[in-house]
Amino acid sequence: MLILQSMKIAFHSLKSNMARSSLTVLGVVIGIASVIIVYSAGEGIRDLIMSQVESFGTDIIEAEIKVPTGKKGAAGEQQSGAAIAQGVQVTTLTLGDMEEINKLANVKNSYAGILSQDQASFGNELRKASLLGTSASYIDIDKSEVDYGRFFTEAEDKSLAPVVVLGSKIKDKLFGDSDPLNKTIRLRKSKFTVIGVLKSKGAVGFMDFDDYIYIPIRTLQKKIMGIDHVFYMVHQLKDLSRADDTAGEVRLLLRDRHDIEDPIKDDFRVVTMQEMIQTLETVTDAITLLLLAIVAISLVVGGVGIMNVMYVIVTERTAEIGLRKAVGARYADIMGQFLAESVLVALAGGIIGVIIGAGVSFLIYLGAGQFGFNWEFAIPAKAFVVALGFSTFFGVIFGVYPARKAARMNPIEALRAE
Repeated sequence: MLILQSMKIAFHSLKSNMARSSLTVLGVVIGIASVIIVYSAGEGIRDLIMSQVESFGTDIIEAEIKVPTGKKGAAGEQQSGAAIAQGVQVTTLTLGDMEEINKLANVKNSYAGILSQDQASFGNELRKASLLGTSASYIDIDKSEVDYGRFFTEAEDKSLAPVVVLGSKIKDKLFGDSDPLNKTIRLRKSKFTVIGVLKSKGAVGFMDFDDYIYIPIRTLQKKIMGIDHVFYMVHQLKDLSRADDTAGEVRLLLRDRHDIEDPIKDDFRVVTMQEMIQTLETVTDAITLLLLAIVAISLVVGGVGIMNVMYVIVTERTAEIGLRKAVGARYADIMGQFLAESVLVALAGGIIGVIIGAGVSFLIYLGAGQFGFNWEFAIPAKAFVVALGFSTFFGVIFGVYPARKAARMNPIEALRAE
């Protein structure tokens, strides 16, 4: 029997019992819609993370503290991250390191950073605030912009000047609609003069830069935290194409300054922007695959539903099968007809699932926009291929056994079922 004829017979058979066919399709619809949503959300999250990472600038490399672990690769990095999370401190990265790195031929400028938290107060307002101690060059390298007032200078940094610049959110918390310029806030027992307010930048990961108070790094080190080291340094490059070479030069310089001979014992990590992006892409791809594996379970459930219904159909049409075999229908004809019905059910579920998945993905895009996320609505072409491919695959796999049962029936015994 020709494929077209098998599909035509299958269509009329499914149409004759729409309620049962619809319920059978439902399981596949849910699974396929989930595939589309997972892929679309994966693209949206990837674009969101990339745009946030790129908000720091694309022409940079970063050096940050790392706990030496004696292990290479990802295992060492994970152990280092866990150690830092548990409170292990590395105090060897300093502003002196940054000054030496600035002398490298391909380094245009640098800034260092340290993070802290404290109570900030103005008048009767008392707020828990995140503090970012950084260099005066921060405003030249980072994509932050001053809304009004100004950023602090290198001279103010070196003289431990008690000045601060506010993020837009912390400004609203402390001052409301009033002008904060030249007003004095208190951090611990020290007074600081507000000299500027930054334009809203939004959150990057778990860091909301609009809720930060920016302080000259030496002022924060000496007057509040009582430390000499920094947490990280960002280096702006003259020639981005030489980023890997420059990162290598920075590693060699820091090993020499920190008296490190074995790279495994590095107490720092140097990464390029490209490496950061690749790492984030690896993470998002892994999450997408994990979610797809979970979605596959719902597709299996939908496939089992198709198989059960096909067994019922075969049982109901036993006499019809016997009659068709008695008048000359071959094994392949019966097999093809019931496989076609199974595939049609799965494909119908796949198409409906794609439409519903795209609709839900669009609603997620609209919802993310309402919360201020820079979310892109995108469904990669491979999502449609995977979705329809999965539906067809499960239609064939779970339709084979009922179809074989029908095709292998003895026509005489089948006719007796009448």
